[in-house]
Amino acid sequence: MLYTVKDVAKLSGVTIKALHHYHKIGLLEPCHISEAGYRLYGENELERLQQILFYRELEFSLSDVKKALENEPNRIECLIKQQEMIISRRKRMDDLLKTIKTSIESSMKGEIMDKSEMFKGLNKEQWEGALSEQREYIKDKYKHDILENNEIEVQSMNEKAAEAQDFLNYIKEALVNKWKSDDERLQKRVREHIAFLNKSGINIDAQGFVQQTRFFLQDDFHREMLENMQIGLGYYLCMAAEVYSNNI
Repeated sequence: MLYTVKDVAKLSGVTIKALHHYHKIGLLEPCHISEAGYRLYGENELERLQQILFYRELEFSLSDVKKALENEPNRIECLIKQQEMIISRRKRMDDLLKTIKTSIESSMKGEIMDKSEMFKGLNKEQWEGALSEQREYIKDKYKHDILENNEIEVQSMNEKAAEAQDFLNYIKEALVNKWKSDDERLQKRVREHIAFLNKSGINIDAQGFVQQTRFFLQDDFHREMLENMQIGLGYYLCMAAEVYSNNI
């Protein structure tokens, strides 16, 4: 049985635009293209899409998903590896939930939380691992080590990561909802984000933020990171930053 792009999108929850993008980059190619130009997918393609989505759930970039699938000898071994990774991630999430639960209980009781429990699931080694791909990329391409002479402060990194994720999710939703780049709500969130960066020790003004968003567009690693979240996100963010800079 063959499935159209529309069928696959309905089965998997992946957008038609994303499926077209997967085809374009050679990540998921249809098994047949009809005379009318329709992409058609079979069972093998559905299985590959399932594996792609497992890796995406593990926050692999699209390029890394492609590499991972190219290096996997067969479907069973790929699934076993993905299962191990998801179990490992679930364990870390369980540690984080336990830490949050203990923090809430300690705060409600007015107690000081045991320092050995306070940062379970949130330690320096995990941050170094999370930053390793970006660190190596920037070292190779720009000859700059983002961690050189910079000690990782777990609490600060967690706060910055939470803000960055919240900010990008907000921008993504604005894009999905088709807000104009000069929408007051969007501009207010850009202002708040720049204020947070400065409060966190990252000295940056509106024009500097514009330069940062332009860098994200020009750099392969950061552009793909944003595009993986939502196609067009990098361009939309840059436009919002430019409007904010022009209006202050």
